[in-house]
Amino acid sequence: MSHPTDSHPTDAVHPPSPVTADDLDRAVQLAVGVLRRAPEAAWERNAGSLEWDCWETVEHLSDDLFAYAVQLGPGKPPLDGNVPFVWESRRAGGPANAVHADRAAGPTGLLQVLEASGALLVAMVRTTPPRVRAHHVFGVSDAEGFAAMGVVETLVHLHDLAEGLGLDWDPPAELCARVLARLFPDAPEAGDPWHTLLWATGRAALPGHPRLTGWRWDATVRR
Repeated sequence: MSHPTDSHPTDAVHPPSPVTADDLDRAVQLAVGVLRRAPEAAWERNAGSLEWDCWETVEHLSDDLFAYAVQLGPGKPPLDGNVPFVWESRRAGGPANAVHADRAAGPTGLLQVLEASGALLVAMVRTTPPRVRAHHVFGVSDAEGFAAMGVVETLVHLHDLAEGLGLDWDPPAELCARVLARLFPDAPEAGDPWHTLLWATGRAALPGHPRLTGWRWDATVRR
């Protein structure tokens, strides 16, 4: 138990640590490990409350990670739009992706696509200088911001997938806390960070706070 005499003025408040490439890699590896346990027959089920099936949702997540990586890729990243890859749906109502997995490769191949897309973003976050900025629709951001966005996409879409595939998913609290601090600075600070992240992304109610019907993060650089 701590006592008032144990504390020091400099210990009272610590700024949240930045989101790193290691955080992103950890999130992706945890996600892939969970998804490997999915029953093969379950991939055509809807992913939680999404209108996409679980296969399409993994493709969408892979596409998110790929898109963030390529946004940082040019020598002078665009500040007013996306790098112009072609994003298209394979069916009406399906996600518009540049990345699609070969269904003949089965779930094993699908998860290789996810892992590879995550690795691209991890590598870009590691090698992009902190001064570099690139466009995102929710605010011009830096490499740390894109890492945080990749972590959020991974954590919350695994929530959707876990519901559809019948899997357990409870990501590390410290990952959730760091991305909340980076992308959702106005989110409530008390309570479980994972439940708060689900609330902040419109997936759950939070005691004292109604479930959100619209939401967005703030990708702008604040450090």
